[in-house]
Amino acid sequence: MGSQSVICIGELLIDFFCTDVDVDLTEGRNFLKSAGGAPANVSAAIAKLGGDAAFSGKTGKDPFGYFLKQTLDAVHVDTSMLVMDEKAPTTLAFVSLKQNGERDFVFNRGADALFTLDDIDLEKVNDAKILHFGSATALLSDPFCSAYLRLMSIAKDNGQFISFDPNYREDLWKGRVSEFINTAKKAVAVSDFVKVSDEELEIISGAKDHKEGVAVLHEIGAGIVAVTLGKSGTLLSNGKDIDIIPSIPVTSIDSTGAGDAFVGAALYQLARTDEIQTAADDFAKLRDIVSFANKVGALVCTKIGAIDALPSLKEVEVSL
Repeated sequence: MGSQSVICIGELLIDFFCTDVDVDLTEGRNFLKSAGGAPANVSAAIAKLGGDAAFSGKTGKDPFGYFLKQTLDAVHVDTSMLVMDEKAPTTLAFVSLKQNGERDFVFNRGADALFTLDDIDLEKVNDAKILHFGSATALLSDPFCSAYLRLMSIAKDNGQFISFDPNYREDLWKGRVSEFINTAKKAVAVSDFVKVSDEELEIISGAKDHKEGVAVLHEIGAGIVAVTLGKSGTLLSNGKDIDIIPSIPVTSIDSTGAGDAFVGAALYQLARTDEIQTAADDFAKLRDIVSFANKVGALVCTKIGAIDALPSLKEVEVSL
């Protein structure tokens, strides 16, 4: 781990995608096992571009946990901060898609929920240039949520660059949306870089208008805000300048992991910035960073899967 390192903290889990056409999980018989977890995807995106990324989180000490560790090791993510719990199983998510677009979703929460401050190597964390908090599950319950927010506070006091992606999942927050909003706002308040989808922006800010929503996030405390708008590009703001950065047109096959790839690509470049804490002031540089990240996110949509679809730097440069 060096001064250009990014540590991604959060969940690493197994996604079981039902490959049967137009059935729910009751009827589904065939499943494809895939490595999942938004922060893990971000760490893989950085590493595949040639950056220095580490992952910190918890799986079970079981075959699924070993599979996940091997998946990250294979793309050269530092997994020395991955904790494998002997008592709790690896978290599993089962998903099937019906033709009307409805998802059938079952979540078997395991080891990732039990991540605490004791599981964190604070010496390594304090040495990192950027800490990325992009977990879909961390904010759901304690002890993980408390550890997450406490670690953000420690990083803020250390003057480290903090990245946050709320990764809102409707399936996980049913009946608890106001709780999600309150917790997400605490994270936004200490973050130097906040990436949200347009849906997340509206949920957290309460504003339907994108520019109004972005202004709310800045008022809460966000530094740089990037709102991903799919093929329309990304709305970028540093609190002074605001603009939509276009994406490249692609034929989308599978958008899984595109948002995580976008974040990874942005953090990969921010980590290479000498004066990272002043990055927000240079809007021209931010435009370049987001333009590159848009391209990486778009390329991921042209392949199936999340980690498997992530491009190398050479693949991105060829497509430019």
